[in-house]
Amino acid sequence: MLRALCRSVVKMLCPVIGLALMANGIGAQSQNGNRGTHVRRTSVTARSTRSGSVAPSTRNGEWPCYTADLRGSRYSPLDQINAENFNKLEVAWRFKTDNLGTRPEFKLEGTPLMVKGMIYATGGTRRSVFALKADTGELVWTHAEFEGERAINAPRQLSGRGLSYWTDGVEERILYVTTGYRLIALDAKTGTRITTFGKSGAIDLKVGVVHGTGQQIDLEKGDAGLHSTPVVVKDVVIVGMAMKEGMTVVTHDNAKGQVRAFDVRTGRMIWAFNTIPRPGEFGNDTWLNNSWAANGNTGVWTQISVDEELGLVYLPVESPTSDFYGGHRPGANLFGESLVCVDLRTGQRKWHYQVVHHPIWDYDLSSAPILADINVNGKAIKAVALPSKEAFLYVFDRVTGEPVWPIEEKPVPKGNVPGEWYSPTQPFPTKPPAYARQAVTKDDLIDFTPELRAQALKQSEQFALGPMFVPPVVSKTEGPVAALTVGTLNGGTNWPGAGYDPETHTVFAPASNASVSPIGLIESPAGFSDIKYVSGRAGQQFRVSEGPGYGSAADYPQEPRRRPESTPVQASTPPPAGGGGGGGGGGGGTLVQGLPIVKPPYGLLSAINLDRGELVWQVAHGDTPDVVRNHPALRGKNIPKTGQNGPVGLVVTKTLVIMGDPQVTTTPDHPRGAMLRAYDKATGKQVGAVYLPAPQSGSPMTYMQNGKQFIVVAVSGGAYSGEYIAFALPSTD
Repeated sequence: MLRALCRSVVKMLCPVIGLALMANGIGAQSQNGNRGTHVRRTSVTARSTRSGSVAPSTRNGEWPCYTADLRGSRYSPLDQINAENFNKLEVAWRFKTDNLGTRPEFKLEGTPLMVKGMIYATGGTRRSVFALKADTGELVWTHAEFEGERAINAPRQLSGRGLSYWTDGVEERILYVTTGYRLIALDAKTGTRITTFGKSGAIDLKVGVVHGTGQQIDLEKGDAGLHSTPVVVKDVVIVGMAMKEGMTVVTHDNAKGQVRAFDVRTGRMIWAFNTIPRPGEFGNDTWLNNSWAANGNTGVWTQISVDEELGLVYLPVESPTSDFYGGHRPGANLFGESLVCVDLRTGQRKWHYQVVHHPIWDYDLSSAPILADINVNGKAIKAVALPSKEAFLYVFDRVTGEPVWPIEEKPVPKGNVPGEWYSPTQPFPTKPPAYARQAVTKDDLIDFTPELRAQALKQSEQFALGPMFVPPVVSKTEGPVAALTVGTLNGGTNWPGAGYDPETHTVFAPASNASVSPIGLIESPAGFSDIKYVSGRAGQQFRVSEGPGYGSAADYPQEPRRRPESTPVQASTPPPAGGGGGGGGGGGGTLVQGLPIVKPPYGLLSAINLDRGELVWQVAHGDTPDVVRNHPALRGKNIPKTGQNGPVGLVVTKTLVIMGDPQVTTTPDHPRGAMLRAYDKATGKQVGAVYLPAPQSGSPMTYMQNGKQFIVVAVSGGAYSGEYIAFALPSTD
């Protein structure tokens, strides 16, 4: 292992030369702004491949979709790389994205595709698309859109999470959404626009997006974009929508969420589904006092999954505006924080389930739904399993929407924020059990030493503690300054999602277990927002979100912010162990002498059997952070492996679960950096690890080319700019 590690480190030091960009002009396609109804029926039946070629699939050693397949599994049956040889992996090729834009990118979240021996991916601050040879990483073509102010004002910036591939057996297309929210169709062989798609190869996705009772958003500055990939099924491409994050937005009358389907050949819109129901549409009555008309968001910003055989699409919907205050939108607010099943042909709702009524915690549905064919008590069930920031795995019959195991409505605490509307109950699944921390109570507080425990208890007195769904509070200098939550903004399973093994019917769910978020509200400062209460902390200077999409569009390494002198915290920003200290109303008090205020483990990987609804195994993921390993208060103590907090994705193979570290560490076993780890998927035992120069920032994928299995993962963060790294076993010749 040491020799392989050294070879990998040497290869990591080899720079990749900059790449010239090849650009096309910008086009726009007008749409009619339809309000959630079927527009024009076009054929979505599967077309036979005119060449008789085999459809792209992981069964062929390819990786044709962001999540491996339309079912969201992140599974490949490849097994050349296994427990016996994982430590022998070496860097096969690497691709640096620095020159794909005006400056290097430090938050590369992409997952490449591999089809017919070609890698397709996005990268760089301009969200360029490029094609590489799968065996060598050699650049074949690049494409970029120059969108000017539209890109600068975009709520979801940088390179996004990837793209989509379509073929009829002869023609091959790449489809992706630009920073400025345009859907582009490219020739997969050349990277040039398909001029017969939309208008000169582009559809302006802002056209038809509205706020208020139907006012078109501004095409340059309007709050609409997308990080995630389009979904291509048969001859349909489905596109979601995202807005600027909703903690400190300037209006509750934001752009209204919508999911749309287009003909993959022509770009003609087929249907649009309104995630805020209009009058006459199902769910409109859950927006009391006509509040649907003056509120926005509820986008689908994460990955969409599709059952191609059943013709059903599964939409995981985010929160309405704003994340923590819903006084301007009384009622349950469908389809906020709901899983919605719609018809692939028409976009009509088949069923839905709202996991949080009247969302005020930012429990966005953040993960791709997983379609699974399971057997429960001898009964075959076509299921859909939804990982969540709450660390609940919601499991439904994907045809009917009925929960596979009972979900109970239980009373939850009621808050006292002026003007707020509270749901008296929230849903709690009876099975599977929660797979990560869901609340912060005194029992959760750090206890490495009596002194640290005492300080944690003292600091916790400034917060409102409680069970899951403890409501946000109006921040007061005398306390509580905020409600202390976990799994709200960043916890549980976030956008990288989970994976699924169709052979053992097991979901593998990564989870952040120490994302502590104080949710405090203050009256909106004069002239800032028409929202009555916004995220903030009494006694501290109000800080507006710093730029478009702040929090989801990290730009470049920034100097640590100095905390107010009154804040009883010894820490840098971001917290060194990923233990919170950020959003939701000012993070002071969530670190104790630089350590997370909650006990480890900080990061988890769990295996959940869907036939039984049981947790099979659970392990801490990632090395113990340096701040814990080297803390003077812990010198001489035997601290078990804590794992690391932070959202990371995984890939599931025939025998392994593979996932990288979300943070860098310096240990006796490796230089400063991170590790790409392999776990035995039957037991959770770590069976191998190879060195990464920076944290994993995009979910890994795997493919086979010329008889060799590759694993590709995006890394970036801190002062390390974005790079795709491909690993393979050493050649035997």
